[in-house]
Amino acid sequence: MMPASPFDAHLANLAAALLPYRECERLLARWGETLARRLVGGGRLLVAGNGGSAAEAQHLTAELVGKLRDDRQPLSAIALHAETSAVTAIANDYGYDEVFARQVRAHGRDGDILLLLSTSGASRNLLAAAEAGREAGLSCWAFTGPAPNPLAEACHEALAVASPDSQVVQELHLVSSHLLCEYVDQALPAALAGVTGVAVDGPARRGSVHAGVEVVLDGGAGQQVQARG
Repeated sequence: MMPASPFDAHLANLAAALLPYRECERLLARWGETLARRLVGGGRLLVAGNGGSAAEAQHLTAELVGKLRDDRQPLSAIALHAETSAVTAIANDYGYDEVFARQVRAHGRDGDILLLLSTSGASRNLLAAAEAGREAGLSCWAFTGPAPNPLAEACHEALAVASPDSQVVQELHLVSSHLLCEYVDQALPAALAGVTGVAVDGPARRGSVHAGVEVVLDGGAGQQVQARG
């Protein structure tokens, strides 16, 4: 029997991860609603990752500061790894494990959200950032590979992709970023109405993600939500 081609093997791994990934729907919907409320209320999203995860994290912040589909107000999202002068200065003076944690202490405020991306869930600089985030009163979320892993345990909640293939994990992290932005846009009218007391109609109401999705307003501190196979 001929071995599977790289093409077929990759698609097979992706297909195998998609079924357990469907369990993430409610988590992403709830995160989107929470993130919309925090951002229109004056909070911000801090995001970080290493390597390919850094690129994915920066993709997410671009969608929030810019737009996903329809025009809307810009939302505050900062990719910590993109602060190259700060990253190199901190790494030079304090060591690479502190490159994100020190920025979290500088920029994070009580009620902000910290989202950390890692395929392994074991990067020391992200674990240090999670600790700094919890100490500063941020809600700490993670996109990781299979759970259990140290980063998922260090954060309040985690979306853990059940695949041993790091490429598949990163690909579903990108899907998660797009869906998170979809849910943010869907939740914005209600979030804005909660701040202003005036119902908001506009583009954010269009293109709903999924009819009948259950949205939980608050999962509670310390609750960890993971998608597993």
